[in-house]
Amino acid sequence: MTNTPDFAKVMQDMMASFPVDSSAMQNAFKTQAALAEKMSKVALEAAEKSTEITAKLAKDTLAKMADMTKAKSEPTEYTKAATDFASAAAEMAAEGMAAFAEVAKKVQMETVELMLAAGKDMSEDATAAVKKATAEVTTAAKKATSAAAK
Repeated sequence: MTNTPDFAKVMQDMMASFPVDSSAMQNAFKTQAALAEKMSKVALEAAEKSTEITAKLAKDTLAKMADMTKAKSEPTEYTKAATDFASAAAEMAAEGMAAFAEVAKKVQMETVELMLAAGKDMSEDATAAVKKATAEVTTAAKKATSAAAK
């Protein structure tokens, strides 16, 4: 009868020959966490600014409505008040859209900057990890070759 080789033992021996550096994974996690923190900061600042813009638009609209709803002595004054309100509302809407566009532009620029920086950091981390792993594998291979030669 033939004995079945124990592949579990072979795999354990093989994996032991290739050292794994967990610090590379830790560095990658730290890099991702730092990126997530910076991206969250960008998003929260944009949300805060958008809320400020919305609140200002609401406050200004209510102020213009207050002017429009005041009692008038002549019927034509009501038409003028409504026209003035519509004109002011259109102007406020345009200003609001421009303000929102500035927020979006800032978010886009900051996001691109963060992604470029993160890509550079990750590339550097990956290069360092590959160089270190290559050196360790080469050392392990040399040890295995010298042990086999003896």
